[in-house]
Amino acid sequence: MADKPKRDLIKIIFQNFFKSLRPRQFRGNYIGEDYFGNKYYEIPANPSIGKRKPSRWFEPADKEAFDQELTAEWEAWLRGRRDAPPTKEELIQNLQIMEMKKRNAEKLEAKYKKHTSTPSTDTIGTYPKYEEFEIIPNKDPEKK
Repeated sequence: MADKPKRDLIKIIFQNFFKSLRPRQFRGNYIGEDYFGNKYYEIPANPSIGKRKPSRWFEPADKEAFDQELTAEWEAWLRGRRDAPPTKEELIQNLQIMEMKKRNAEKLEAKYKKHTSTPSTDTIGTYPKYEEFEIIPNKDPEKK
């Protein structure tokens, strides 16, 4: 029978202890910036010391504001859903699409604003009644 290699538990504990004393990276590498002015940083993964995932964070443009906005691309990168950070071209293209959707939504709202009805005011304290909707199911709406 072949001898099984033995694991020296004391040796493993001392190796892990000495590995933990090695200098680590505390300052992140600058990765990029979004159009809100937030700066993004990363400390890459290092499997040799047991760090399997990179550390990622951002510094907000206004440190006093609690309602920070992040772009969807950068947020996906921060949460680890994408490996590579977004490029400037990708951010600009998605910003243009977002602005186009806002303009189209404003046009549709202006178009359909004149077609919407207002609720009648004779039902104070109850649910509003709209003329074009039925009150009792399968019966025509009330006509005045």
